[in-house]
Amino acid sequence: MVRRSMTAKRVRRCAHAVMHAAARLVLALAIVCLPMPLSACGGAEANTTAEALPATKKKGPKSTASGASFVMPSEILVPAVADFGGQTTIDTSGVSSGWVGVRGQSPSRLKFQVTCGEMTYNYDMPNDGSAACYPINMGNGSYGFRIMENLEGSTYAELDSTYVDVTLDSELKPFLVPNIFCSYNAQSACVQKAKDLMKGVKNQGEAVREICTYVANNVSYDYDKAELLAGGSGYIPNADATLKEKKGICFDYACLSAAMLRSVGLPAQVVTGYVSPDNLYHAWTMVYVDGTWQTAQFSVKPNTWSRCDVTFASAGAGSTIGDGTTYTDRYIY
Repeated sequence: MVRRSMTAKRVRRCAHAVMHAAARLVLALAIVCLPMPLSACGGAEANTTAEALPATKKKGPKSTASGASFVMPSEILVPAVADFGGQTTIDTSGVSSGWVGVRGQSPSRLKFQVTCGEMTYNYDMPNDGSAACYPINMGNGSYGFRIMENLEGSTYAELDSTYVDVTLDSELKPFLVPNIFCSYNAQSACVQKAKDLMKGVKNQGEAVREICTYVANNVSYDYDKAELLAGGSGYIPNADATLKEKKGICFDYACLSAAMLRSVGLPAQVVTGYVSPDNLYHAWTMVYVDGTWQTAQFSVKPNTWSRCDVTFASAGAGSTIGDGTTYTDRYIY
């Protein structure tokens, strides 16, 4: 499905071009970079404590977990983004596996827009020609992919676009591979740590337990970072950096947890949205396994998406974390 090699796609793209002719003109876009308000985990309400809050070390017997047998995957699934050698690349060869890859070179800011039906995600993307992957996170359907270049202010011009009818191999596929907000590869430290944690694990419930409790017990909430990033945009978490520094904000907790879960073959979403009280903006992880794990802070059920708010489990309720009772999903990566 590489874009420049398929006649059928060119025909489909021409058809869409007629429908979107006006949209291909220079656009005055009020583009909101969707994941970026997450930076402060609550924005202006960020706590001003001078040090990261120590993670609570849990002792005593491990909680009960059960489920289907856990089997370590034979390889780490990492997308390989093509390089067509031009100013831009939109690689759709992996859409059925849950990802789309892009490359772009420009002295100006670039954004990547993904649409499906009435839903739209707008992302920042690298402008130095390096590869970036984004999730096919809106299910099956007709997708539009556009690379946009900033002219001035909120005005953008389209550099490249393509349109693809997507049928996923599985609805879980997008959440089993890395993307820009859940980045890792076979050599990542977080992948090696997840592999180590799986030693002796017998079922999928235990696998989720080992990863989530490890992150909750070994990463501290960084209030200084939350305050520094409050109200800003453009923050992208780094799972290995969080693992090394052992501190972070909610986006870091969610990224690290999801990267570790995906690397051992367990579907995991990074979700951003609002939590009670006061509709604080927050991030958490959702997992999908054939297993169970029940504690006071986690409730994982079999064969459905279950929420794992590792930040709350680590730091407890707070003015930048919420009270752990009411969650409203906004974006899923």
